[in-house]
Amino acid sequence: MFLPMTKSEMEARGWKELDIILITGDAYIDSPFSGVAVIGRVLEDAGYRVGIIACPDPKNDHDFQRLGEPRLFWGITAGAMDSMVANYTPLKKPRKQDDMLPAGKNTRPDRATIVYTNTIRRIFGKTAPIVLGGIEASLRRIIHYDYWDDDLRRSLLMDSKADFLIYGMGEKSVLELAEKLKKGEDPRTIRGLCYLSSQPPSDGVELPGWDEVKSDKLLFIQMFHEFYREQDPIRGRRLFQRQTPHNDPPRYLVHNPPAFPLTQPELDHIYELPYEYDAHPIHHKQGPIRALETIRFSITTHRGCYGECRFCAIAVHQGRQILSRSFESIVREARRLTAHPLFRGYIHDVGGPTANMWQMDCEKKTKTGACPTRSCLFPSPCEQLSPSHNSQRKLLETLRHLPRVKAVFVSSGIRPDLVYADPAGESYIKQIVFFHTSGQLKLAPEHTEKPILALMGKPDLSSLLQFRRDFLRFSKQAGKKQFLTYYFIAAHPGCTLQDMQRAKDFIQKHLHLTPEQVQIFTPTPLTYASVMYYTERDPFHPEKTIFVEKSPAGKQKQKDILQEEKKSPSRLHKRPPKS
Repeated sequence: MFLPMTKSEMEARGWKELDIILITGDAYIDSPFSGVAVIGRVLEDAGYRVGIIACPDPKNDHDFQRLGEPRLFWGITAGAMDSMVANYTPLKKPRKQDDMLPAGKNTRPDRATIVYTNTIRRIFGKTAPIVLGGIEASLRRIIHYDYWDDDLRRSLLMDSKADFLIYGMGEKSVLELAEKLKKGEDPRTIRGLCYLSSQPPSDGVELPGWDEVKSDKLLFIQMFHEFYREQDPIRGRRLFQRQTPHNDPPRYLVHNPPAFPLTQPELDHIYELPYEYDAHPIHHKQGPIRALETIRFSITTHRGCYGECRFCAIAVHQGRQILSRSFESIVREARRLTAHPLFRGYIHDVGGPTANMWQMDCEKKTKTGACPTRSCLFPSPCEQLSPSHNSQRKLLETLRHLPRVKAVFVSSGIRPDLVYADPAGESYIKQIVFFHTSGQLKLAPEHTEKPILALMGKPDLSSLLQFRRDFLRFSKQAGKKQFLTYYFIAAHPGCTLQDMQRAKDFIQKHLHLTPEQVQIFTPTPLTYASVMYYTERDPFHPEKTIFVEKSPAGKQKQKDILQEEKKSPSRLHKRPPKS
């Protein structure tokens, strides 16, 4: 049974009012891949009456009124993506479709979190507290660079005038919030929660405020370093930051420490709640939801990523610690998928942000937190990591032998450097090639030139080239015509036309192809790469200025360099070297 989206569904459950109403910019897909579905199911499991309003039209008041007012709080999320990223290309052109909405119709408003909050305030006036969550809120929780304004913006709490903001994945924080509101208690001590105050807290680390970071880009870099260091659940401290100019009344963002990680039983329980693995019936007549076909029969094995690519926000949203589901829980979910009436024998993906990090992390993080000055993988894998793919190999083998399963694929990206840090890494590649590749496998080198890779926080390509050799060798042994798909980024901070030309030469010489997947860099909030883009400096060597391509024509030219000799589809992925 879906969470209710209409009054009639509430009445069918015998509910006259709801405790919590969740509003999302996405369609309501009841799947563990949907953040609003997960939060809704977690709250329902704890005994709360929860309803969902999906992709509402801000011009239609009835969309927001259809479930009445909640007793405890409104929860608002823009959806699975930041609404500006969802609505615009890296060159700031409107996108033609949205895979998370019915028929791909792009109906999500710009800055959806602000729009939805303001609409609730306009319609209902004084109402239950409004709580922000999801990726848009999480990545805009402090002062940040906004690419679409090409300027700094204050915390989303200031612009939206919501009451609270929950950052990160949010399950623990939202349960504690609901409990405190139900009891009439002050929720401002909850970990993973942000709020506004006219006074700074009595303890915590003060980040440089609005006047300081607006006038000094070096202070903006310092501010981001201080923020990033405290995003660890074990050693992170409370932060606070003035959001208003000094000649205005003071308003401080108070940023509580991150929520403690879920235990494995807690994570297992969340992923085994009674999801329908389908879109709510209200969407069926509105048209197909493209994303559903990808996620319906895919399985999440873990959360978090310690790759810390500088253009990626996973570290400040999901965290650097890997939270892995148990072997047994994943197998149980696979069995449930095979019983689904639409299941045709294929599990499309088994993975997470990085496919080969399941049950593979440093024990130190759970005791003293992630290292403040050492990356797990850059410039090379840390000796404390001791990676092994044996558990993942056993898991994949078990899944592919389940009844009704024809094939199990790994579609999430694989880190070659992590593969070869495992002494038995070759056997993992062989198993992936023989059994878990659906024609092509994704790799994300992103660039080829060492100075740009260093700015990206990516390793050199020695492990990627070794992976390619092993992949082709094992594909030949398996008698399969399979390909590697490589993802590259154009116009990343520091990258020049000459760097892209050298990248093109490298790709043609060593990978023997014209890349199909090249995207222009988008400076998303709360990433080191967005700091580079705004300040035009290397934040780890702030005295060093770097070139940043900011003109649309220059960005397009960088992309075109890699793709100007694009071949026909039959030759797109692989061109044999000359004999």
